Amino acid sequence: MKVRTGAVALLAGMCMVAVPGFFPAAAAAAERDGLKAAIDQTVADGFPGVVAYARQGERESRMAAGLADTATGERARPDHRFRIASNTKSFVSTVLLQLEGEGRLSLDDSVEKWLPGTFRGKGRSITVRHLLNHTSGIYDPTNEPEFFAPYLERHEWDYVYTPRQVVARAVRHVRPFDPGEGWQYSNTNYLLAGLVIEAVTHHGAPTEIQRRILTPLGLKDTSFPLTDPDVHGPHLHGYDLAGRDITRFSPSYDWTAGAMISTVDDLARFHRALFAGTLLRPAQQRELLTTVESDGAAHGLGVQRVDVPCGPGPDARKVSTWETDGAGPGFTSVSLTTTDGQRQLVLAANVYDLAAELKQQRPVPQGSGLAKVPAAALCG
Repeated sequence: MKVRTGAVALLAGMCMVAVPGFFPAAAAAAERDGLKAAIDQTVADGFPGVVAYARQGERESRMAAGLADTATGERARPDHRFRIASNTKSFVSTVLLQLEGEGRLSLDDSVEKWLPGTFRGKGRSITVRHLLNHTSGIYDPTNEPEFFAPYLERHEWDYVYTPRQVVARAVRHVRPFDPGEGWQYSNTNYLLAGLVIEAVTHHGAPTEIQRRILTPLGLKDTSFPLTDPDVHGPHLHGYDLAGRDITRFSPSYDWTAGAMISTVDDLARFHRALFAGTLLRPAQQRELLTTVESDGAAHGLGVQRVDVPCGPGPDARKVSTWETDGAGPGFTSVSLTTTDGQRQLVLAANVYDLAAELKQQRPVPQGSGLAKVPAAALCG
């Protein structure tokens, strides 16, 4: 799932725990204080817990506020794991771009070439590129309340959807536009992207992500569960707006669209490498960052470019960033890297109410804290 709303809140009054970083004295201390205040406000707004990583140049800071587990009172820590949801998509696009750089496929290959029989009619012209920048027009069944009935109504938290079951459900629907003629976010695009990875490599998509990204970068706290509904190791618990613990939830329906688990440090390390160009060849790096404009943002391949305002009003200075985000049962997260690569923010908070989103209601509580965090981290 993907964040469609600004974020924010459930319990109040938690204290901030700042983990020592490497910011220099004066300006950096003021900057860290601003970030601390914004994260503190986010918890006061209502999120039980918030964890964050921030970087300016080579100086890093890690912060945590509130609770990881409201039942036990365990404090949130910066090393706690969380479900990263649609942040997964940038890992998937990176693997496909690496495969193109190796000459094993082209982004302009039709999906039908690698997954024959998937589409009919004009759907046969959908390319891998259309999947990665959401211009395929493929339907997303995860927008349907009935899709989540096994979990949210019957409480079968370990219920399994296979990727091909979700794709089959999607392709039965009429597409709202022909391939390349519009833009519409769809998790189905990235399920198909994962199946293309497997068709090209003859390995599981999670295996390729592990081999090509997680192991080389030393992302030891990042994992890709297939059907296991539990989050293992030290982790944030995730909650809905009523405060119900919904951490235990099968990731099967999300797969290469959003099943991964990580930490703010691991996600920051991956995106620093990605946007610095160390994971891709120059031609594929340009493709990663080539955008289509829609929905108030510039969409690349598993990433998007957004401007962070540094103050109120239309004339406020803005900082241009590359962004990924994710939201799914219990968790909201965002990763921002300035386009010059000098600053980063990765933040995760532990409320996201999927049932509310499916009713087209706000899935996170009201509040101002979360909206202040990007400027506090990136605008100094």
